[in-house]
Amino acid sequence: MKSTKTLFLTALAVGSLLAFGTVANAGDTTNTPPSAPPAGAPPPGGPGMRGQAGLEQLNLTDDQKPKVKAILEDQRKKMGDLRQDTSLSREDKMAKRKAIQDDTATQMKAVLTADQFQKWQDMQSQMRSRRPGGPPPGGENAGGTPPPAVPPKN
Repeated sequence: MKSTKTLFLTALAVGSLLAFGTVANAGDTTNTPPSAPPAGAPPPGGPGMRGQAGLEQLNLTDDQKPKVKAILEDQRKKMGDLRQDTSLSREDKMAKRKAIQDDTATQMKAVLTADQFQKWQDMQSQMRSRRPGGPPPGGENAGGTPPPAVPPKN
């Protein structure tokens, strides 16, 4: 009987400590702002926000801003739908992605000035070169790896 009582009290004490610890952690919801991202990290807000922040470099007019935003939002939606489409092969997805990018470029060229469009294309190239799995800046073999060896012909 005594060991059962001791076991019960021990279990009650451990349970109380666990419950108190959970309540104490839940109550620690101070309104501290999130820490700043480390240097070189992408800005908060996801991929769409990075594109929007970069548009400041284009110095868009008030007339251009809603047009560009609509074009980029349409591209984002089409790319999201493409990522969700499991019926397409990898090659078909790549072809469709290229078509979406080309369509976006055509629309952007109609809205932007020649200088703005060139700057936008440069920004797109930089983003693609930073993408994981993409080619290193400077071309396919700029990463220091030699091209595959070609067997000698006999």
